[in-house]
Amino acid sequence: MSETRRSFLTKAGAGLGSLPLAGLPLVLTTSVAAKESVSTETILPLFKSLPGDVAFKIYSPAAGGKPEFLAESNPAKQLFVGSAIKTFILCESLRQADSPNVVQILKAQQLTLDASVWSVDSATFNPPNLIGKVSQRTALEAMIMHSDNTGTDMSIKHAGPDKVREFIASIGLKNTQIPDSTRSLFAYLLNAKNYKTFSWDELSIGVATGKLVNPALNKVESMVSTPDDFVSYYSRALQGEFFKNKQTLAEFRRILTLGDAISLLPVPLGVTSFCKGGSIDLPGFHAICAPGGMCFDDRWVYFFLAYNWHAEAETDPAGAADFVTAASRALQVVKDALAA
Repeated sequence: MSETRRSFLTKAGAGLGSLPLAGLPLVLTTSVAAKESVSTETILPLFKSLPGDVAFKIYSPAAGGKPEFLAESNPAKQLFVGSAIKTFILCESLRQADSPNVVQILKAQQLTLDASVWSVDSATFNPPNLIGKVSQRTALEAMIMHSDNTGTDMSIKHAGPDKVREFIASIGLKNTQIPDSTRSLFAYLLNAKNYKTFSWDELSIGVATGKLVNPALNKVESMVSTPDDFVSYYSRALQGEFFKNKQTLAEFRRILTLGDAISLLPVPLGVTSFCKGGSIDLPGFHAICAPGGMCFDDRWVYFFLAYNWHAEAETDPAGAADFVTAASRALQVVKDALAA
């Protein structure tokens, strides 16, 4: 396996950290006319140069006497979203620890760090060099802040993948799919028969010598969702609908402010942002997305922007950069239009 082919396994389910973002605008300005007329029709052209499947939904409820805002394209289209699904693991983990003392509970809960949970793309936990016990809070932070896949597999193992799926189903998300673990996802893409019990040693050998067989978009082990599902989820989760205690909501929001996509997208300056992105690079297939929420001037905006495309190269940094530019502009013009 070539170095670039091997890099797939460090990007599958990863965040946005590998994107070529140098030179992208940090602040974008819009005219008064754009502020008055922002809509689906004015946002769509931002993505017109992208030769693949683009889907987005940007929604802001009515607030302060101002009407709701909605712009969307392909809102029900199921796309590969990579590590964006890690927000569901975070949410269910916090639901299980929901308490006025949630922070102390997460700190006290020690998770095992060893070969049973090691996964690739884990710079924080650095397998196989670290072993021992890690607080659940540290694992959740690593999962969101660094998209660390070992932190993810520690967290989903503790919460229970079926419990996360039950939560997703219970809130009406019908088109969202998560894997049993990041390791099982990699193993399935490598066509391992024992993908659910794939060992660290088997994964290490697969990364070095294996051939990718199964597609990222599949019905067995994948990371997929839709704009409708993510906006429905974030519009409720960020307001605390799924928690009983305000302290749990505060911890949920705090961890999501660490999300890798916030600085790498970038979302507009001057807003409070909550986001967990995702991406993948495979020979012939690429995906990137940014779902979350932002708040400014007492106005909440929930968003999902995603791009799945086919390109023969094993990586396509130019395609990813084009999407990031378009997505950043879309969020900026919406923020400018809705700002007080």
